[in-house]
Amino acid sequence: MSTTAEMLAEVPLFAAFDDKERALLAERVDLIRLVEGEVLFDYGDPGDYMVIVKSGAVELTVKTKTGEKVFLERAEPGDFFGEISLLDLGSRTAAATVTESGEAIVVDREDLDELVRIKPSAAMHLLKATGKRLRATQTILRNTATRNANEAVAAKSNVVLRAADLVAGFSGSIEFLLLHLGIFAAWIVCNIGVLPFGNFDPFPFGLLTMWVSLEAIMLSTLLLFSSNRAAASDKIRSDIEYDVNLKAELQIQHLHEKVDQLRMLTLARLDALDSNRKNPGAASPTSPATT
Repeated sequence: MSTTAEMLAEVPLFAAFDDKERALLAERVDLIRLVEGEVLFDYGDPGDYMVIVKSGAVELTVKTKTGEKVFLERAEPGDFFGEISLLDLGSRTAAATVTESGEAIVVDREDLDELVRIKPSAAMHLLKATGKRLRATQTILRNTATRNANEAVAAKSNVVLRAADLVAGFSGSIEFLLLHLGIFAAWIVCNIGVLPFGNFDPFPFGLLTMWVSLEAIMLSTLLLFSSNRAAASDKIRSDIEYDVNLKAELQIQHLHEKVDQLRMLTLARLDALDSNRKNPGAASPTSPATT
């Protein structure tokens, strides 16, 4: 579909061009129709052109290695995308799906060279869009990685809780039991009159009783602290396990989608080959233009 200078005038990227420059560029670029639900390109597809949305809307997304779909940007009239693959001649770094029908302008590598030659300031618009998407990618990297359970638990701890964990761990050990048995035996022997010294806490050992009661109260409190901390840690680990299982489920779903796409492409190619075999003189079918 041909492009006119009046169409280019409606796009902010070409607003600074004069009529002659827009007319020259209009002879080079193409106009395509956007159909709602159409996948313009997917991650990893070859990319040798960029797209400028004239009307309608396109959603840009990426999928993590676990298959989770992450929204990047919604390209609306005046926005453009696909410039990264056009600049470095690499594969697509995201998937583009049409969410609202409309029209778009396709710019290939030669068109981009002509665009920058005519108006060098247009390169700044491309750099601005690239920087914006780099920021979005950094945000995704910070938020989509699986958390480390130990680090998440440690981030919620303080000195008192760590001390409670140490005390709880020691009070449940055989060393704690043997230490107290030794102290109680020595205390009783010293206060029953069998030794020439001692007798500072005669039977019924009131001082020992008070000491044991105070120790029991402190240990109970610290053990409750440690128990609450363990419950909170278990909740954090459960949440992380849920996230991991969810991502695993999404990855399996993503693999199913890939297999279905591969199956559809294979059947389409087989149908085309079969048609060519039956009608050798007919022109081979072509797939709709994608961006």
